Amino acid sequence: MKGALLVLALMVTRELIFQTTEACPVFYGVFGTLILGSKTLLNTTLDFVAATDEEKAALGKIQDCYDEAGFDDKVLDLVLTCVIFFF
Repeated sequence: MKGALLVLALMVTRELIFQTTEACPVFYGVFGTLILGSKTLLNTTLDFVAATDEEKAALGKIQDCYDEAGFDDKVLDLVLTCVIFFF
């Protein structure tokens, strides 16, 4: 029984890892356009991943928060994201 449970756990873990690596480029693409501050570019990127209108509205609000935060906060988040992506 323990052997079957271990095999099941490994199969689930392997599947989750595959989906995570598949989703990473999409996440960083959306995050990059989010920081740029262009609603048109953000909506185009979200159309690429078939986002719903509610998701577009939510990310639009996040983009507004980034715009209010200013340039320094945008650069700091972008640098942190690049460090995480490359290391």
